Formats: sequence, C-alpha cells, structure tokens
Amino acid sequence: MAQFTNTAQAEAWNGYEGEQWARSQDRWDAVNDGFNQPLLDAAAVAETDRVLDVGCGAGRTTRLAALRAGRGQALGLDLSGPMLAKARESAARERVRNVSFVQGDAQVHAFDAEGFDAVISRYGMTFFADPVAAFTNLHRALRPGGRLAFVCAAGAEANQWLEALSSLEAIVPLGGFGKADGPGMFSLTDPDRIRALATAGGFTGVDVRRVEVPGKWGADARDAAGFLLDSGPGRHLLSQVTPQQQTEARQALTDALSRYEADGAVWLRSSSWLVTAVRGGTKQR
Repeated sequence: MAQFTNTAQAEAWNGYEGEQWARSQDRWDAVNDGFNQPLLDAAAVAETDRVLDVGCGAGRTTRLAALRAGRGQALGLDLSGPMLAKARESAARERVRNVSFVQGDAQVHAFDAEGFDAVISRYGMTFFADPVAAFTNLHRALRPGGRLAFVCAAGAEANQWLEALSSLEAIVPLGGFGKADGPGMFSLTDPDRIRALATAGGFTGVDVRRVEVPGKWGADARDAAGFLLDSGPGRHLLSQVTPQQQTEARQALTDALSRYEADGAVWLRSSSWLVTAVRGGTKQR
C-alpha cells in the first residue's frame, strides 16, 4: 500500500481534481505538450536510461521518456489513483512496453538507491508539503552523475490564462489566486527558492531558465472558458458565488479569451522555469 505524508495533496488528487485531469487528459496535454521536448532534451534521456517521472499524472511524459529510453525503462510516480489508471490505459493502448506506474509520495517513497539515471517532471514538483524531503529522496534515487530536469510555472503574471482569469475580479473573489502560498502550482515561481531547495536536497549545478510555449486551451473562446472554469481551481472560484454570478463569470471569461482565438483554437502562452541539476558524489557501496 502506498505511503503518503503529503496527505492534503493526496486527498485532492484522488478526488475531483484527479478525476477531472484524468477525464480531460488529452486537453491538458494540448495545453502543456510544448514543454515535452525541452524537458526531455534537458534531461538528456538516452537509449538505455532508467527514468523516473515525478508527479507523472496520466503519464504523457513518462511514455515519451520510455520511447526515448528504448532499451531502458521509465517509471511514473503520482499520488493520484484516477490519473494513474488513465496512464496505464494509455500505455497499453499505445503499446509502450518499457513503462510502469506506481502510486506514491515522492517525499517518502522507497526508491531503490541510485536506481535511476534521470528524474524528470512536468509540473509535478510544486505540490510537496516538504520540498526538501522530496529533493533529498530524489537525490538518493539518482545514481552519481544522474540528471534532474523539471518544468514548473514561472510567475503568474507571465501566463496568459491567468491574465484572462483576472477579467473575473469584479465577479468572483480571486483573492490571492496565482500567488505562491504553500504547495500548489505556483510554489516554485522564485528561482532563488528553487536553487535553495534543490541544493538543500543535495543537488549541484542547479540551473533555472525561462521557457515559454503556446498551448491549445480549446476550440474557441466559449469552449476554453468552460474548460478553465470546470477545472479544480475554476470550480473552486465559482463555488463561492451565486448561480447568476457564475453565468456572468463564464460570459466574461469567454469575452476575455476571444482575443486569443486563432487558426481554429484558443492559444495561450505559458511561461515556466526549466530547472536542471545533477547528483554529484561517488557510487555507494
């Protein structure tokens, strides 16, 4: 049975949040797929590598890493049962043989010491209740000279989907939405904090650089607005207002997103940090 110390996030990702992501995985991949190649290139995944994908969700990046690894293996780790079920289903459908998935908490999961050549993550490193514990555990899981590469959200102001959500400020209580406050997608927006946490976990050569890519959020503005507001954060915002205000919010967001329509879709720029580091040291006996 999986051991969780990150209980609040485990509850969220095994509830509505995880179920919504699993149902909508093709749409979330359309939003985030632009980061896949930069991430895998940064991790330098090679033909015989053993790759660990942290917070793998429905396993898109895990399967891509497995295909790059070829004669190697890729393991996806996530808190979310619903998303892992989707990951296994997709791997079977795509006939990716050298991939597996396990439910667990990266802060405490009993990885084989020095069991991996590379650790990757696409937006899965920001939800730790104890980031230093997680980085330390991942450092232990890497062989000496092993590579860490992950993508995490840069400042909220650099992401166009959050710019669009700000159009709802007069209707719904946005409060501190988008600010770094505890575990969540914006917990690593400060590059200095990223460097400090990774270094505290034992990593060296920590590098942080900005990567910006367009993502497809919907077929048109109304479709994209519905997708955003039916996600976990959007649903939470709407739950705080009346049905009439919910209708107003959907229309206001549709209007805000209409200027991003192009080529039969809504395209929004996402700005993220691409973080790389290495495990130094010598092989343990």
